[in-house]
Amino acid sequence: MAHMASTTSRALTVGFDLDMTLIDSRPGIRACYQALSERTGTYIDADLAVTRLGPPLAEELINWFPAEEVATVAEVYREMYPTIAIAESPALPGAREAVAAVREAGGRAIVVTAKYEPNAKLHLAHLGIEPDAVIGDLWAEQKAEALREHDAGVYVGDHVGDVRGARAAGALSVAVATGPCPEEELRAAGADVVLTGLTEFPGWLSHYRPARA
Repeated sequence: MAHMASTTSRALTVGFDLDMTLIDSRPGIRACYQALSERTGTYIDADLAVTRLGPPLAEELINWFPAEEVATVAEVYREMYPTIAIAESPALPGAREAVAAVREAGGRAIVVTAKYEPNAKLHLAHLGIEPDAVIGDLWAEQKAEALREHDAGVYVGDHVGDVRGARAAGALSVAVATGPCPEEELRAAGADVVLTGLTEFPGWLSHYRPARA
């Protein structure tokens, strides 16, 4: 009977951010910025750029290129990205287990990211992480569109932008302190739960009971 009951209640859907939540994309992105710098003959401080991952690519490129060149340069970056950045970017500790924990709880795991969607899918395929859906090109409050569409009750991310996205969607904001935002900043932005990283997520999920279930 227990199984019957669980199928009638709304299935849990958990959204995950990608960069610095599921994957450490810093080495790959650093290499890609260095290659972009060489190709365009424009100085880019790749080490600085990877300390502020999260926002869309254009928000970083505007620091190094004139506004009218950003769209063109972004295209060049996205084309170079698969051959340079994918193999260089490992999964963060606990990433696979976190996605697996959602499945084991009978839920769906989706990835909602500001990253260009085809490249986000390449990262996950390379690492053998298979979410139920991947939605790219959404940042901060825009992430709420995908979270609402997929009826996600929880959104896990590392950036204050992810906290804002979760709140805009009416989802529980679970923040991991594995990206550029320290714990205090995530709490101040309104995160409901702050974990040091995804290694703590399965334990948290096992005790989580959605309020609306």
